[in-house]
Amino acid sequence: MFTEAEVEISNETSSSSASSGINRSALEQAIEKAQDHLLKLQDKEGYWLFELEADCTIPAEYIMMMHYLGEIDEALQAKIAVYLRSRQSEDGSYPLFTGGDGDLSCSIKVYYALKMAGDSVEAPHMKKLRDYILSQGGAAKANVFTRIALAMFEQLPWRGVPYIPVEIMLLPKWFPFHLDKVSYWSRTVMVPLFILCTLKAKAKNPHNVGILELFVIHPDKEKHYFPERTLLNKFFLGLDKLGRLTRPLIPRSMHERAIQKALDWFTERLNGEDGLGGIFPAMVNAYEAMLLLGMPKDHPNVVIARKSIDKLLVVKDDYAYCQPCLSPVWDTGLAALALIEADKHGNKDSLNNAFEWLKSKQLTDEPGDWQVSRPGLPGGGWAFQFNNAYYPDVDDTAVVAFGMAESELADMDQSIHQATRWIVGMQSNNGGYGAFDVDNTYYYLNEIPFADHGALLDPPTVDVSARCAMLMARVAKEHDEYLPALQRTIDYIRSEQENDGSWFGRWGTNYIYGTWSVLLGLEQTDVPKSDPMYRKAVDWLKSVQREDGGWGEDNKSYHDEHKYRGKYHFSTAFQTAWAVLGLIAAGEVNSKEVRDGIKFLLKAQQEDGVWDDKCFTAPGFPRVFYLKYHGYDKFFPLWALARYRNELMKQ
Repeated sequence: MFTEAEVEISNETSSSSASSGINRSALEQAIEKAQDHLLKLQDKEGYWLFELEADCTIPAEYIMMMHYLGEIDEALQAKIAVYLRSRQSEDGSYPLFTGGDGDLSCSIKVYYALKMAGDSVEAPHMKKLRDYILSQGGAAKANVFTRIALAMFEQLPWRGVPYIPVEIMLLPKWFPFHLDKVSYWSRTVMVPLFILCTLKAKAKNPHNVGILELFVIHPDKEKHYFPERTLLNKFFLGLDKLGRLTRPLIPRSMHERAIQKALDWFTERLNGEDGLGGIFPAMVNAYEAMLLLGMPKDHPNVVIARKSIDKLLVVKDDYAYCQPCLSPVWDTGLAALALIEADKHGNKDSLNNAFEWLKSKQLTDEPGDWQVSRPGLPGGGWAFQFNNAYYPDVDDTAVVAFGMAESELADMDQSIHQATRWIVGMQSNNGGYGAFDVDNTYYYLNEIPFADHGALLDPPTVDVSARCAMLMARVAKEHDEYLPALQRTIDYIRSEQENDGSWFGRWGTNYIYGTWSVLLGLEQTDVPKSDPMYRKAVDWLKSVQREDGGWGEDNKSYHDEHKYRGKYHFSTAFQTAWAVLGLIAAGEVNSKEVRDGIKFLLKAQQEDGVWDDKCFTAPGFPRVFYLKYHGYDKFFPLWALARYRNELMKQ
């Protein structure tokens, strides 16, 4: 929005502005425009909700779901096909994130979906896509979830998928595998999937669409669906074979009891129109499992399950796609923090509406799976979605409660302390925090055949832990009951710092996100800014700043950290904002690096007051699943610009 000349100092009288080299009026104008735009996007109920986009797997799966059910909305299918075609890479493949390498499993599902939508296999884009898939070993080399889908469409035999019998529901807690030992997202996806796989669900596939052309070896003759990875994996593969051989010995009464237990389990967690677990794969699995068990389509649970799926659709004039989930609590918490920084008092009405809405969503005495590990702990958390009572999110809870404390609005104390006490109770043994579960560290389970995606668990991570520290430290300034848990978290964070000074980012890309998260958390604590943790982090952030003054990091850093850590071929507004906020938190507001970062944000701002970062911003699961939060380039740069201005005004 601004040129280099416009952001430089001109006829300024403020010594702080003059020393910064930033045109104060340009800075104020940028903040005002970004703030006004963000305020206009607030829902009348008080929340913000931005689109949450994943790779093309989920839109492709939506088309496949229609063909599985034999209920095809031709107009919607055509719009999703437009979206899918527009995301194809030059080499014909489909990546998991913008600019990423092609992903075989995603590419297979897109090919199948486009063929279902009527695309000719001889069309240039389909030929390129098919050539890519075959060059990677063909459909037999797809991941487990893709092979399960292909088995349901009779494209490969059921021996090509892991043995996951529904009788798993009857295993005792002491058994090496139990639902309580895996993450919330794994539980919600797996339980209805147990039913689908055990009963060998069969798609209606009304047009009899097949993709045998994607197999290098005919799927019936393929012998290598499960390559051995490790010795432990070899052991689990042996158990897989044993389970298949002994399947006929399972009594029918046990089988029926397991089916009923699985149905009861996910029925309790259907979560209304927000869906099982609040995530697309679990919702679809539950919907299809209920139908497979003979429940009529007009059954209330079936009806509401379908509504939960369709609420995820984003339908535009010329294209459509399906979101993996909805993110109103996360979006609202972060938008509120940006507006607090921009103008706490001027935005009081908007903030009050936001936090009143959030108070109505706080989970207190509802049942939740987290209570398995913490049965006596009172509730107090928030979910990520509109509603997801069984699965409050530690990260969201820390952000929302911290925002409430920073807002200084009336009648927030009870919510803040309920949240903080819940956070303290959710601490893992090493002092860190997972996103949903406590001590979810059964790493050996990543070797079971089903877990080829490596995302079965929810162990403690630094970014979540840092926000918990941020909240505990903020509230502990007046209530020292939180200090012991806070110190354990600080010790954990210290132990996780990389040799170069950065921290890994589990839920945002990547080391820039992790380092920003920690520095904002540490700022609230009594750790002096001369501490080596701070200084090493500052040095690292400065070392990865790009020539244009911004910062950017590729999701490829999750695949090759040494080559891509803190690096990208262009700067992004949201990652620049993270770096600037982190440096300011470390006491670097007057540094050249911060000033250059602010200049980048001012120049990159659009006329409508926001930024336009087209790249994906976060991993759902590193190396497996990535997300684009459409709100990140709307509130993070505003937050950074406002923080910079406010720090200068203190000088």
